Amino acid sequence: MTARSGPERRERRPLGGRLALWLVLLATVLAAAPAAAVTAGASARAPGSAVRTTAAAPVRAPSCDPRRASPRPARVDGEAVRRIKERGHLVAGVDLNSYLWASLDQDAQEPSGFDIDLVRAIARDILGPKAVVRFIGMPPAQRVPRLQNRQVDVIVRTMSITCERLADIAFSSVYFETGHLLLVPQGSGITGFDARLRGRRVCLSKGSSAADLLASSGKGAVAVETSSHLDCLVALQQGAVDAVLTHETLAAGLVAQDPTLRLVGPRLDTSLYGVAMNKDDTDLVRRVNAVLADYRAGGAASPWMVSYDRWLAPTLGAHPQGPPAAAYAD
Repeated sequence: MTARSGPERRERRPLGGRLALWLVLLATVLAAAPAAAVTAGASARAPGSAVRTTAAAPVRAPSCDPRRASPRPARVDGEAVRRIKERGHLVAGVDLNSYLWASLDQDAQEPSGFDIDLVRAIARDILGPKAVVRFIGMPPAQRVPRLQNRQVDVIVRTMSITCERLADIAFSSVYFETGHLLLVPQGSGITGFDARLRGRRVCLSKGSSAADLLASSGKGAVAVETSSHLDCLVALQQGAVDAVLTHETLAAGLVAQDPTLRLVGPRLDTSLYGVAMNKDDTDLVRRVNAVLADYRAGGAASPWMVSYDRWLAPTLGAHPQGPPAAAYAD
């Protein structure tokens, strides 16, 4: 199956107060600017181009509850909503390599999947029944920078709401719950997230929540980062890694594409998906929450359930409990 797409110490003479302060500030600016530019403009590596890295310790936001981090729904045309209407189309960041969630239809060459259905519902609510959407595919590491630079209006990309991310961007209320699992080849000696992972190469997407989970686990696994979970799939098929750590939802799509793989559990955590937006676009966040309120309503006939049954039920099974209940910060 072929998948698609010790620092050296030096003595220095003390500097004058003002000059020292000026130099420190200058060094800070010069050090920070290139890093931000590289993060925002980095392109996806070719499939299988795995790179081992050591993840930096995350900077946590003030105490928060990811389930109650979003404002209440409202349909008010503030600056962000007006900007979309004046432009005439919604710009949405998605992952076009996530089978069942967002991928290109081979016949119509149009994106389709569970996340795509939600994007189109948001677009119709703001722009009307003939709404136009510009879809932009991006790897996980580019999501936050692109929102902050206003290159996209929304990101609907199986993106987890975390306290760290809430320090930089805004999220809608929760629209899906999942958790991390390991994906391994049939016959693998890895049977769970345990001591057998020591020294094993575990692939994950750079910028994903899986990086923090693996780093804090103490299992002794070697993290191998790639641009996306699809690159991890290629690396696993080629024997470059021993397992993939990703959300159950995404892993199910990979198994549907390659039945020689299997999931080993149980779930390691609970991940909450939300629609991500610029932190200053409060009117758009409230508008998306209003869309989600309608999207959840209707029981088995709700747009959420209709989309779930079409895309996810065949691999994830029935979902009798329906969509996650909404909770808000105010």
